[in-house]
Amino acid sequence: MKRPRKASLIFLAFVTIGSTSLTAVGQQADPEIARRLAQVEAAASTAQSGADNAWMLVSAALVLMMTGPGLALFYGGLVRKKNVLATMAQSFALMAVVTVLWGFYGYSIAFSEGTPVFGNFSHLFLRGVGLAPNSDYAPTIPHQTFMLFQLMFAIITPALITGAFAERMKFSAMLAFTCLWVTVIYFPLAHIVWGKGGFLNAALGGRIPALDFAGGTVVHIASGFSALICSLYMGKRIGYPEAPMPPHNLVLSIIGACMLWVGWFGFNAGSALSAGALATSAFVATHFAAASGTLGWMAAEWVRTGKPTVLGMISGAVAGLVGITPASGFVTPMAALIIGFVVGLGCFLMVSLAKERFGYDDSLDVFGVHGTGGTIGAILTGVFATRAINPILKNAAGDPLPVGLVDGNHVQILNQVIGVGITIGLAVVGSFVLLKIVDVVIGLRVSEAHEIQGLDLSEHGSEVMIPELEPLAEAAIFEQLTHPTPSQPTVLTAEA
Repeated sequence: MKRPRKASLIFLAFVTIGSTSLTAVGQQADPEIARRLAQVEAAASTAQSGADNAWMLVSAALVLMMTGPGLALFYGGLVRKKNVLATMAQSFALMAVVTVLWGFYGYSIAFSEGTPVFGNFSHLFLRGVGLAPNSDYAPTIPHQTFMLFQLMFAIITPALITGAFAERMKFSAMLAFTCLWVTVIYFPLAHIVWGKGGFLNAALGGRIPALDFAGGTVVHIASGFSALICSLYMGKRIGYPEAPMPPHNLVLSIIGACMLWVGWFGFNAGSALSAGALATSAFVATHFAAASGTLGWMAAEWVRTGKPTVLGMISGAVAGLVGITPASGFVTPMAALIIGFVVGLGCFLMVSLAKERFGYDDSLDVFGVHGTGGTIGAILTGVFATRAINPILKNAAGDPLPVGLVDGNHVQILNQVIGVGITIGLAVVGSFVLLKIVDVVIGLRVSEAHEIQGLDLSEHGSEVMIPELEPLAEAAIFEQLTHPTPSQPTVLTAEA
């Protein structure tokens, strides 16, 4: 009995010594393991930040491309030849003007924390907008990247309005009106919808949680209804609607529409503010809605007129893109198809029937597409938004709540209607007052003589020089067919 007992004691001694040694080694290794884990976490965070920042910089460039050359080409092809440069120049000039205003005070009004309707001036002249992230808006990208991305929205929004008064507003009046419009309407509205503490902000303490992922209210409804007021205030172009005013070059417009379609991926998917799954969802929804919007407009036009026009197809694509903008980060691909198709039909009816019925001269159908499409899309967002895509609404414990009607939240439709109503009210009243001010001070409209001459020459002193080669070629072919030249025999000479 002694030997087993002795062996047991020896074994226990070895186990005790071994465990003590392992504990000592583990205690020595713990700091090293912790250090390495910290390095891995830092590297992962840096990689995520780098990927997010790269995507957001690309998205900012895509949204800028939507204005120039996208919108410039789209609008430039739709006007008459004598106004193409003047129309494109407006988009180009706004890329410069709005950038300066945004840097001076626009960003501060829109995204500083202030009242529910107006930010403060803590970021005046971009003070405090550096390379460190702003955790309130985008915690994985530099603050300057977020600022730059939002700037591109501020540029394209007033550029959209220029299509309503195309071919008849003075360039100086356009600049004055735009500077006032972004200051009084766009910057405060961006704060109301997207700014921290904004009245309609669904994610950062808004009183009415209206959903607008990428600018249905801020960009499209605001520009569309402001465009309607501009067209009504300024009156019709000389000769409208009696004289035909067809687009001078639909090739330019279809190229511009393709650029808008591609740029819209940055517009909507970029609004996820990261390169994650939500960006993918918004990207897919955007593309599907553009496709169904094209088909919706095309089908309606084909039934009504017997032909699907090129202008109708590109208009339907833009309508679908407009309609999905507020919903892109909240809905499934199939819901996006429905939204795009419904908006395509609705915008076609507004442009083809309502415009004829009421007789206003919205030159390039800004209200018919952006005002109408943005309104329909914003309301349908309240129907199809789902927490399966974006659990934006949460209770006090952080648990996801129903988002749209499909989730069981019927109140969201009312929230969307309130958001649409506030946007329309601000755009309509504000635009009328600003137009009146500019009209009294410097006048809005060019003279009749200048309008007949065309704004390219009267406002900018230049014109598009496109040789009309096609008619000459057709005339030469017709002449050859009707009066063939007798063939001459070849004569060899000494010189040959």
